[in-house]
Amino acid sequence: MKIINVKSLKFPEIKVITFARFCDQRGYFTETYRKSDFESFKDIDSLKNVSFLQFNESFSKKNTIRGLHFQWNPYMGKLVRTLSGKMVDLVLDIRKKSPTFGKIIAYEMPSTSESDSAEWIWVPPGFAHGNFFSESTSIEYCCSGEYSPKCEAGISPLAKDIDWSLCEPKLKKQFDGLIKNNPLITDKDKNGYSLESWLKSSDSDNFIHKKD
Repeated sequence: MKIINVKSLKFPEIKVITFARFCDQRGYFTETYRKSDFESFKDIDSLKNVSFLQFNESFSKKNTIRGLHFQWNPYMGKLVRTLSGKMVDLVLDIRKKSPTFGKIIAYEMPSTSESDSAEWIWVPPGFAHGNFFSESTSIEYCCSGEYSPKCEAGISPLAKDIDWSLCEPKLKKQFDGLIKNNPLITDKDKNGYSLESWLKSSDSDNFIHKKD
């Protein structure tokens, strides 16, 4: 696997890992993941001891919104990439005592077969994860914990008390436009917790920011 670059987003725990594709007249070949390369690359130390236990693939039609999901017992981090189409990934800080608690960021991740590189985004435990799609899109995500339906929850992406001030304005505008266009969203996601109601749940104590 040839890792080209690793960058942090406005939440420093969120990493975007860019890796190379080897292209020729036939198309391309790439290693999408190699554990030793992840462990040796200096800018992703947080992934050194992570094992991925479950791999998921998802297809979303145009104008779909998913999330914002999280899990405990076991905790689940997600390594996510776009297979085809265009995903805008959403990451919400749900860690109590975090200076960015309740703030959300967005990151645009298009993928075409002509590109000579591709990206993963790493969303560790402590953050709610979701995405939206302006075109039909397939994604893959690798999970550091197995799904536990009795220990999972979600903040509604429509919750009025989410703080979007760190989000890139262009992407927030895309999200707002999608909301006005009758998006495809499940009742479970639409009717998820607000931040205020989540904090009233004792389960919220499973996510507390720890200072370095």
